[in-house]
Amino acid sequence: MNILPGTIRDIQTHGNLTLVRVEVSEITFTSIVIETPATASYLSPGTKVNVMFKETELIIARNSGEISLQNRIPVKIIEIAQGQLLSQLTLQYRDYRLDSVITSNAVKQLQLNLGDEVIAMIKTNEVMLSE
Repeated sequence: MNILPGTIRDIQTHGNLTLVRVEVSEITFTSIVIETPATASYLSPGTKVNVMFKETELIIARNSGEISLQNRIPVKIIEIAQGQLLSQLTLQYRDYRLDSVITSNAVKQLQLNLGDEVIAMIKTNEVMLSE
């Protein structure tokens, strides 16, 4: 599990859903949670939270182009553990290390190598928050 410390900057609530914007370093992450400020007291601007997402939910791209994914992190590949079917990439964003698990075919297709600078992306509904 990838975990990054952040601060809630903004929330939008409709019904029992809340869209939360969390600042981590210079990046703003978005997360959709099935709670509201009335049911979860941590949903408030200025609150410190952890942004969490699974290794298998971290998408890798050479460039982000026109795509609906809002959570985009510029990273550098610092390690590749390539298996027959799956590969684990260790990525560096500032002082944080992130892990991504993608197919080994994708590593070959994107021609990923150590030192490459790529974009790591996560769907808004795959980003979890914890106090």
